[in-house]
Amino acid sequence: MDIVTRPRILVVGAGFAGVECVRRLERRLTPGEAELTLVTPMSYQLYLPLLPQVASGVLTPQSIAISLRRSEKYRTRIIPGGAIGVDLRAKVCVIRTIAGDVVDEPYDYIVLTPGSVTRTFDIPGLTDHAFGLKSLAEAAYLRDHVISQLDLADACTDPAERASRLQFVVVGGGYAGTETAACLQRLTHAAVKRYPRLDPGLIKWHLIDIAPKLMPELGEKLGRSAHEILTRRGIEISLGVSIAKAGAEEVTFTDGRVVPTRTLIWTAGVVASPLIGTLDAETVRGRLAVNADMRLPGHDGVFALGDSAAVPDLAKGDDAVCPPTAQHALRQGRHVAENVIAVLRGRSTRPYMHQDLGLVVDLGGTDAVSKPLGYELHGLPAQAVARGYHWSALRTGVAKARVMTNWLLNAVAGDDFVRTGFQMHRPGSLRDFEYLDAYLTPEQVRAHVEEAGRAAR
Repeated sequence: MDIVTRPRILVVGAGFAGVECVRRLERRLTPGEAELTLVTPMSYQLYLPLLPQVASGVLTPQSIAISLRRSEKYRTRIIPGGAIGVDLRAKVCVIRTIAGDVVDEPYDYIVLTPGSVTRTFDIPGLTDHAFGLKSLAEAAYLRDHVISQLDLADACTDPAERASRLQFVVVGGGYAGTETAACLQRLTHAAVKRYPRLDPGLIKWHLIDIAPKLMPELGEKLGRSAHEILTRRGIEISLGVSIAKAGAEEVTFTDGRVVPTRTLIWTAGVVASPLIGTLDAETVRGRLAVNADMRLPGHDGVFALGDSAAVPDLAKGDDAVCPPTAQHALRQGRHVAENVIAVLRGRSTRPYMHQDLGLVVDLGGTDAVSKPLGYELHGLPAQAVARGYHWSALRTGVAKARVMTNWLLNAVAGDDFVRTGFQMHRPGSLRDFEYLDAYLTPEQVRAHVEEAGRAAR
């Protein structure tokens, strides 16, 4: 078959859903059946649930960054960039490459898995002074920053400055925030032993969340257990509280407290990628409204899944949608690939259904809480389940070997406290990593595509 006549399948995003979709398409389609293209700024799949362990130095960054080009059978064309707009009528995706060029990529079928971005609010100073944890760069930056606060506190002579550098605030009582606070608190607790001039009592970690409970998805018993573990470690947990104002040297809570700190870590949830807003299509709480087979109603050849799509959760019913978790994204990716193939071959699509396998929360060391298949665990059994789940979910044997080696080395040799310095000359706040101003409006997308079409004629 002539390569020009092959249907063009474009997958946007290389997260769990996007990579699983591409891998299944590669295995199930012959080279002559379709042309596969993947749009992603990074040529690796990031295992997001383990980012807190990268930030705390338990894992090296490359251990959870799984190369997309490692397989010798890999035949998908990768466009290194990010999708900034989609014209559904013209069937064109507008892409800004990592070099800054804007290119148009036509498609016959498109699978939208652009993921999510950090959810922020109109809080004075938040995006300028808070750190996020959604990428390897942010994890590496945050680790360097936390260790540098210990170095600077050890060297300074001003008691007020020392106190502010040794206080850390994490906003978000979900999985990301809880694990981040737990892992980084263990890092500073171990590191301060190497600083004989510092009083360990000055190191204070605050975990705050506007919700009335910590990780309510775990249930009353396990949520209380996680709360007790963190409190026992000395982490001050404040519920029903958020941030009123953020500054370079202090943070004001909504209950009026002012905490002197140079470290504000924001993990208060995520929202769908701004790419969804360029489609001018129906959304559910910001996520693209799709059918149970993950097709966009009224648009042939358009599929959406993962964090940016409101996929009906048929296992729960009552208009529930699937939560933005890795286990759903993995299975949705494989399932949507089969549906794309079905449409391509003239067959019927199937609705997606998956029963949650459970939840795992790794609090570092021997501390964890897990709820596999409804069974509540804590301590070492929960830790074994949590790490076993993450280890088995890694896609390649090389990644599994690296992660397991890192875990064993950390258990035997303990933490190290080296600052890499890779990003010491650039800012690292939420504003610097999200690139939210790169996306186009629906009107800009249409105007761009029409202009490009006239220029081509």
